[in-house]
Amino acid sequence: MEQPKGILIDLDGTLYHGSIRIEGADRLIGRLKKQGIPYLFVTNNSSRTPEQVANHLQQMGIPARPEEVCTSSLAAAHYIAGEAPGAAVAMIGEQGLRHALESAGLILVEDDPQYVVQGIDRSFDYESLTRSMRWIQGGAKSVLTNPDLQLPSDTGLTPGAGSIGAAIEAASGVQPIVIGKPSSILMKFATDRLGQSPEETIVLGDNIRTDIAAGAHAGCRTVLVLTGVTTEHNMQTHIEAAGVSPDYVCRDLMEAADLLCGSSDDEPAGL
Repeated sequence: MEQPKGILIDLDGTLYHGSIRIEGADRLIGRLKKQGIPYLFVTNNSSRTPEQVANHLQQMGIPARPEEVCTSSLAAAHYIAGEAPGAAVAMIGEQGLRHALESAGLILVEDDPQYVVQGIDRSFDYESLTRSMRWIQGGAKSVLTNPDLQLPSDTGLTPGAGSIGAAIEAASGVQPIVIGKPSSILMKFATDRLGQSPEETIVLGDNIRTDIAAGAHAGCRTVLVLTGVTTEHNMQTHIEAAGVSPDYVCRDLMEAADLLCGSSDDEPAGL
């Protein structure tokens, strides 16, 4: 592989599991930095700010800065601001989404919104569902940060933003605009941030149905690393479900680093 001009890197399942760093994650980022290959961390997580995401990575020994983080909340805010600068937005979500919307110059309202934007919201209740339904049926555009139905937690799986979104869609009868993976919108936002075309960019992730599908939909080349959701045993099932195949498959992050940066045997002494 020729050295890529930019890389979009998934987080959970690719660089870490929860609060545990996956072997080779720190070395991968170190090699990208040494070779001057631009990259961004791209996550469907809508609840955390870029500062919180970067801090989480740093705590695991993975170099990261807030400006290197692209979240589904940032992409959702950018999408809405691009359509309607200063729009009135009703938010169903948490701190990361609020921060992104306000930073994009959007106005958070409780009545007559132009948009209803929804991410993970662990305080979501029947009243929230009722208000969302009425806003959308009244003409507000429905935007979903990410369609993940489940989220891992320290105590097991919990409902994700997609589960809340499914309730809102069922109640309102309106399909939302989906921003996060497997939609291409998040990836196109990230490639614009990198200043690269999708064709010049590699997507690195562990999940064919989200990371690899989003990369393919955006026109990026893709590298699947077998550190998380997709494994050798379920890969064919995931390919059939997603309707896409990765361009490259790596067993681990060390192999991925060699693919993206060139074989470690080729590195100058001392690197």
